[in-house]
Amino acid sequence: MSAQDENDLAEIGRLAREALGDTNLVLIGLMGAGKSVIGRMLAQLMELPFVDTDDEIVAAAQMPITEIFEAYGEPEFRALETRVVKRVLQTGPQIVSTGGGAFMNEETRQNVLSSSVTLWLKADFDVLWQRVSKRSTRPLLQQPNPQKILRDLMDARYPIYAQADLVVQSRNAPKTTVVNDAAKVISGAAEIAQSKLSEMEN
Repeated sequence: MSAQDENDLAEIGRLAREALGDTNLVLIGLMGAGKSVIGRMLAQLMELPFVDTDDEIVAAAQMPITEIFEAYGEPEFRALETRVVKRVLQTGPQIVSTGGGAFMNEETRQNVLSSSVTLWLKADFDVLWQRVSKRSTRPLLQQPNPQKILRDLMDARYPIYAQADLVVQSRNAPKTTVVNDAAKVISGAAEIAQSKLSEMEN
């Protein structure tokens, strides 16, 4: 990246940070969309703290997510996830990455939508499959026919994810390109951020 490109990206980051104000930015999307990686890079660019709610859940339970699923099942994991997300959202401004199923929980979704600017990292099936098939840490895919499971998750979740305030396409491009896209979108969301802040204060 040239010095000019770095300067341009830094300026976009500054504008995005200014637009967000005191509001949290919450990243939603399916597994493999890049929420953690893009979230960390956005946080660095915007000079804000970064929180991954999956990491917070692991710390709270003192066991990996795969073991939480095995020991207690998905309903108990979702209950813990709801409590963790609610706690995380009480501080800010910060960039928050959530698990793929978090936004599907109605209580969590309302907490997020009412308090934070939401950004959906949207990805096509081929992109997601290429990424998630390389890892064995996805509990929902540790079953027969994981490709069908992924497609079913897309069918079920994408209409709900569409409630997000902002959408950025996560694709096979340099990560800095996706971060750049996200920062540009965020920099135009000052009115959305202000309305969320007003909702919280009322």
